[in-house]
Amino acid sequence: MPHQAIPSPLGEPFIELTTVDSTNNYAMAQVQKGAASHGTAYFAYEQTAGKGQRGKSWTTNPGKNLILSVILTPGDRKLEDSFLLSATIANACYDFFKNYAGPDTKIKWPNDIYWRDRKTGGILIENVLRSDRWLHSIVGIGLNINQTSFDESLVNPVSLKQITGNDYNPVLLAKELCVFLTNHYRRFQVEKGTILDDYNRNLYKLNSSVMVRTGNMTFQTTIKEVLPSGHLVTYDTTERKFDFGEIEWIL
Repeated sequence: MPHQAIPSPLGEPFIELTTVDSTNNYAMAQVQKGAASHGTAYFAYEQTAGKGQRGKSWTTNPGKNLILSVILTPGDRKLEDSFLLSATIANACYDFFKNYAGPDTKIKWPNDIYWRDRKTGGILIENVLRSDRWLHSIVGIGLNINQTSFDESLVNPVSLKQITGNDYNPVLLAKELCVFLTNHYRRFQVEKGTILDDYNRNLYKLNSSVMVRTGNMTFQTTIKEVLPSGHLVTYDTTERKFDFGEIEWIL
């Protein structure tokens, strides 16, 4: 049975912003003022203080890329499903990007979008809670579209233009991405069954040996799967389980 009525399309309304510090910050402020509701999307041409996972920054050249935050209201979903939502959004971004970049597109745990061994984008979800109630999620998505030069401190960035040789309209792509987000989010609302299966199937380095670092220990391990809790399972001399931020990939 559905958990709630089928939600309205994401990206309605679709609001374009010339410049903001962070689309997630802006969206969060609108939610807290009661000025935005489920489905509202904010696209920014320029972001001066973009946020990545675990306090990292996300830098982007003005007008070149897809910078989007969408407000979701999970309804009566429990917070224990928060990683399932993350997987849902990652699946949507994967499907969208694969349409243009082809089958070398992958999802790197927990929620980066990769093409071959290079990062093309990432997802940051910030939840609004009241005691144990999950009121809203602010879904921030950044994808490299037309940018061809990057900060030297970034290890392995790549853009859609570098992959395909083509220029794109980031606003039109963001609106198209909202269609993918809508379709995948509707699955999240009515079933759990195949979301994690799809996520694992498209996982970067699945069943491959990778070098990782945890604390002061560096070792090789093989990527096995991601659990509903969001933990990454690997195996080498033993099976291991990692939470977000516990390991660093060495690429």
